[in-house]
Amino acid sequence: MPQGKPASVPDDGLTTRQRRTRPLLMVHTGPGKGKSTAAFGMALRAWNQGWPIGVFQFVKSAKWRIGEERALTVLGETGEGGTVTWHKMGEGWSWIQRAGTEEDHAADAREGWEQIKRDLAAETYRFYVLDEFTYPLKWGWLDLDDVLETLAARPGSQHVVITGRDAPEGLIEAADLVTEMGKVRHPMDAGQKGQKGIEW
Repeated sequence: MPQGKPASVPDDGLTTRQRRTRPLLMVHTGPGKGKSTAAFGMALRAWNQGWPIGVFQFVKSAKWRIGEERALTVLGETGEGGTVTWHKMGEGWSWIQRAGTEEDHAADAREGWEQIKRDLAAETYRFYVLDEFTYPLKWGWLDLDDVLETLAARPGSQHVVITGRDAPEGLIEAADLVTEMGKVRHPMDAGQKGQKGIEW
């Protein structure tokens, strides 16, 4: 395993082991493809460590069949690694028109966030994927200050990765790890729609 060396060691009174095992807040943002894919790759690592995993999808419809969901759910049922619980919040409101008002969708997002708050307080999971979570923040459906305060005060050793475009500056500043996915080229630029095995 490669041994990463930090550019500098902070004078924070922590041992190397304590610093190495502290819980992280991670953000995958930007216009490029791969934000959720990278988060689910991290979830696979968490599963391998035996950590309980909670996935909360805030944009993708509950009716969509997503490859990562099937793979992680099957792995979670094997008993060999961590458990996996998958929550779908809403009906895919950012991509397709569904019945219901914007306030209905905002209420779904708020309900989803309240569930996450309860799970964080109870330390239900060791690894959380908040997929497409930047959108309810961007649209003002969730209070950013409440989100930042809750994440900063989460107890125990709970890692959280948040995905989605246009992550708010406050979230970026609060995160321990921020990756911005850039787009150089995408098949959709040439009129090609998403395809099996690549997008889902």
